[in-house]
Amino acid sequence: MNSTTYLMLGVMSGTSLDGVDLAYVRFTKTKHWQYELLSCETIPYETEWVIRLQNAVDLPQSALVSLDQEYTAYLATLIQDFRARNPLSHIDAIASHGHTILHQPAQGTTYQIGNRPELARLCNNLVVCDFRVEDVALGGQGAPLVPIGDQLLFHKYDACLNIGGFANLSFQKGEARIAFDTCPANIVLNQLTRKLGLPFDKDGLIAKSGKIDTAVLDQLNALPFYSQTGPKSLGLEWVKAEIFPILNASDVAVEDLIATFTQHIAVQLAKTFVQLPATKNGILVTGGGAFNKHLIAITQNLVQHKLIVPEASLIEFKEALIFAFMGVLRLRNTNNVLKCVTGASKDHCAGLLYSP
Repeated sequence: MNSTTYLMLGVMSGTSLDGVDLAYVRFTKTKHWQYELLSCETIPYETEWVIRLQNAVDLPQSALVSLDQEYTAYLATLIQDFRARNPLSHIDAIASHGHTILHQPAQGTTYQIGNRPELARLCNNLVVCDFRVEDVALGGQGAPLVPIGDQLLFHKYDACLNIGGFANLSFQKGEARIAFDTCPANIVLNQLTRKLGLPFDKDGLIAKSGKIDTAVLDQLNALPFYSQTGPKSLGLEWVKAEIFPILNASDVAVEDLIATFTQHIAVQLAKTFVQLPATKNGILVTGGGAFNKHLIAITQNLVQHKLIVPEASLIEFKEALIFAFMGVLRLRNTNNVLKCVTGASKDHCAGLLYSP
């Protein structure tokens, strides 16, 4: 397809498990790519799905296949319901990230459920999906993938910071795009707040009222991952093996653990910002963590770069928007994954195409 205008539906489920993001976007190619968010919505997960997805990493292969089938049908229902609620005139393709269950690139494994061929049939629409598998097969991390969108859609900023289940940073250095996961974020904070019966720490008020435990903070900051150079990425398996044992071994109150881990995120973000070029246009901050006013404030206090928090729709739907854009690039057979970011053997055009 060589059209210069595309209407795409991006579908994204992040590791923070807050829900499924759907973004209906118009992309136009002139001198530069431009986008327009037409309709967008986050559909929260029911408690049953949160529990099932949290525990899926420990399932045997046969149970994972069954879950994949169920989740694909579930995604199709959410997509069709979204289409019924919104006046979507046409969809060139649905670009679905799916939900990551396993991500172990060192072992050559990454598995996103919800990317089965049935999705195209159930939605009666062309689908682009499974964006990570090819990169891992080429020796890459399979993540982060969003930097291609940062480079082509958000190039006016010094850097793009996403604070979702994990925090990741993306910036231009000469001809290369540099990007990597910096630390876990909402994947840990949300699990802690659920112990208090809350889905997340609204505005960071729990963290702001808690007390930082320096012993726990020092343990977290000393984890070997933080001294590694990129390309590097994180998964739930790493969090379960490295983060939760530290938190569970402490006798610190949950509120204080939330305060401590929020400080940990700020410290790790500040450490990575020293790699950025001299600040000119600020750092675009998106993802659910951008709403955490306390986290943004304490991070800003640690750095010289100006943190720019945009309108709510971009905060919430930037990843879904960029996966929709990756779908556009796939339709055009244009590279949408950068080897300088993932460590793969070559730039490539990722994504499987399924027709209804």
